[in-house]
Amino acid sequence: MKKIQFFLLLVLLSVSCSLGQFVPAAPTATATLTNTVTFTPLPTATPVTPTLTFTPSPTLIGFKTATPTPSITDTPLASDTPTPPVTPDTATPTVQMKGFLFVTVSLPEFYKGTKCEPSKVKITAQVLDRDNVKYVLLFARFKSLTSQRTGKWTNIPMETIGAGTYLHDLSSDEILEDAFFQSAWVEFQIVATSQSGRELGRTDIFKEKLKMLECVPTPTPTSANVRP
Repeated sequence: MKKIQFFLLLVLLSVSCSLGQFVPAAPTATATLTNTVTFTPLPTATPVTPTLTFTPSPTLIGFKTATPTPSITDTPLASDTPTPPVTPDTATPTVQMKGFLFVTVSLPEFYKGTKCEPSKVKITAQVLDRDNVKYVLLFARFKSLTSQRTGKWTNIPMETIGAGTYLHDLSSDEILEDAFFQSAWVEFQIVATSQSGRELGRTDIFKEKLKMLECVPTPTPTSANVRP
């Protein structure tokens, strides 16, 4: 009995091998696209810090950086020569012009006599009390350029042009002792009075503001001294 079962098993195996050669091949599966899920990280709340780039500051031309002041100590300086005291600057006194608004001189220099130009200088003054001033007098004198020698004062009336303004064209031959000075300072002072002679204004003496120069005329060529 067992031999019969064994024989049938062999037969089945043989049939199975024979049929297996005629079994059609399984169809090849076509590749299909598979959706791939890519993981995208979610943004975080951490801010992105930019990289800091440092640009050098431009240099200002003409700008000086403040230099720190060194601290001052009480150490005395060894010196045999005492330090002279500091003398404060003294303001130059101005000419007082009581009763006048202004006094002007047209030129700082003029020539002696009439042969050299300019031979005259215009002095102008404007009084403060134009309604009551009736006379304005110009006082002038010579003073040496190299010494304290002075001439006599000369009293010259000034002409009015209205609105309290007075002027005079001064020449050297109007001033006393003109013959004793070839070049000199001309010092002058101006005084204003009322009709009755009451003084209403007086300036200080103007010193070293006006100079008279010696006139050395250039000879004019003539037919007698001109050669061909």
